[in-house]
Amino acid sequence: MTRLFRSPLVAAAALCFLVLGCHPKGSEPQAGAQLLRVERIWDKAPHNAFTDLIRFRGQWFCLCREGQDHISFDGVLRVLHSKNARRWRPAALLNVPEADLRDGKFSVTPDGSLMLIAGARRGTEPASFASLVWFSRDGHHWSGPTEVADPNYWLWRVTWHNDTCYGIGYSCGPEHNTRLYLSHDGRTFTTLVARVYDLDYANESSLVFVDGDTMLCLLRRDPEQGLLGVAGPPYTQWRWLPLGVRIGGPCMVRLPDGRLLAAVRLYDERMRTALCWIDPQRGTLEEFLTLPSGGDTSYPGLVWHKKRLWVSYYSSHEEKTAVYLAQVALPPRGE
Repeated sequence: MTRLFRSPLVAAAALCFLVLGCHPKGSEPQAGAQLLRVERIWDKAPHNAFTDLIRFRGQWFCLCREGQDHISFDGVLRVLHSKNARRWRPAALLNVPEADLRDGKFSVTPDGSLMLIAGARRGTEPASFASLVWFSRDGHHWSGPTEVADPNYWLWRVTWHNDTCYGIGYSCGPEHNTRLYLSHDGRTFTTLVARVYDLDYANESSLVFVDGDTMLCLLRRDPEQGLLGVAGPPYTQWRWLPLGVRIGGPCMVRLPDGRLLAAVRLYDERMRTALCWIDPQRGTLEEFLTLPSGGDTSYPGLVWHKKRLWVSYYSSHEEKTAVYLAQVALPPRGE
C-alpha cells in the first residue's frame, strides 16, 4: 500500500528551506520495503499500549503503559528488557499514587543515563497534567520521578542535540498552544518559545535535526491534518507546512543516509500503524508500509540497528490490545 499525501504549500516548503539554508537529503518515493518479522511481545495487562523502543548499553528496552483501557485512570509504565529482541522480560514497573501515567518515551542523556519522560494525569473532571522524568543507569533501577516543565503542559517527547534536550509541550487546558522547551540536564526545563504553534489544537510531536542544526518537528493536530515545522537556530522562528493527512502518535527518525522516516497512526479508510517517508522539500508524507494493525493502534518507537528498522507499536487487531515488535528491511536510497 502506497499513498502520497501532498501539501498544498509545496512552493512555500521550498522557499522555507531556501531561506533557512536547509537542504536535507530528500525522502524520494521508495518501493521494496519488506516486513521481515512481527511478533507480539507483551499482553499481560487488560490494555497494553503507548510504546517506545531503545537500545541502551548494547541491550534492548521497550516501554508501554498498562491499564484497564485506553482512557482509564490506572495507568502504570512497564519497562521490558531483552538481550536479543526475541525474549522479553519485565525490567521495572513505574507508578505514581493517584496518577495515570501515559505515553512514556526513552532517551539517553549526555552522561550516559537512560531517561524516561511521561505524562501524569491526576483527578477526573477537570483533570490536571504534569510531565515527569525518571533516570536509570541500567534500565532496571530508576530514580525519580521529578516534575518538569509547566503544570498542564504535556512535554510529550524529548530529543537530545549537542548536549541540549529539546521538546514540545502542549497545553492540556482550554487554551490551544504548544511551547518549545530546552534543558541541559533533563531535570530543569526552561521555555525557549512560549507560543511555537497556537492556531488550533496541536499536541503530540517528534523532533529531529538535519544538516547540522536545523530542527524539524512532526506535529499532530486534531482533527486537522498534521504539520511539518522547520526552524534554524536559535529555533524562535518557525514555518509550518500542512502534510495533507491526519496523523497520530508521531515518531520520526533520520536514517544514516539522510532519509526522513516516520511511524504514525493514519485515519483515512481505517485506523492503522503506518511507516512513511517524509520529504520536507516537497512537503509530503508518503505511506510505504502498513504494519499488521487496526482499531486502537500506533504510538511507535523506532530504532535503526544492523541496517534494519525496528518498530515497537501497539494494536488491537487481534483478540486484545497488545504490544508488537516489527523488523523491517528498507531499500537503499534511490531504488
